[in-house]
Amino acid sequence: QVQLVESGGGLVQAGGSLRLSCAASGRALSPYAMGWFRQAPGKEREFVAAISRSGGNTNYLDSVKGRFTISRDNAKNMVYLQMNSLKPEDTAVYYCAAVFRALDAPVAGSASRYDYWGQGTQVTVSS
Repeated sequence: QVQLVESGGGLVQAGGSLRLSCAASGRALSPYAMGWFRQAPGKEREFVAAISRSGGNTNYLDSVKGRFTISRDNAKNMVYLQMNSLKPEDTAVYYCAAVFRALDAPVAGSASRYDYWGQGTQVTVSS
């Protein structure tokens, strides 16, 4: 079992930045591909970014490319999402997720591809 805890959310003005963190416990993070998802009120959970086991490969939602950066530190069992140039449409609860992955490749797309989830952290961007 992998336990995930997100932190770093908050209220920020449009154009501002936030850095989300995801702390993993229970098992070493290195065998797991990691992802960030978000869910706005009344909407389905949406893929935001994914990173491979080694951190060498990433994948992003088109609307966040160039603004968001996913990274990981396997030695610290941590995953991060740096969010710059935030927009009001980025407002959502952001979730960290993990899935065991034999290949060193990111896992993008449906939330159903992931096995472990954190409780989420709220990000609110005011206009």
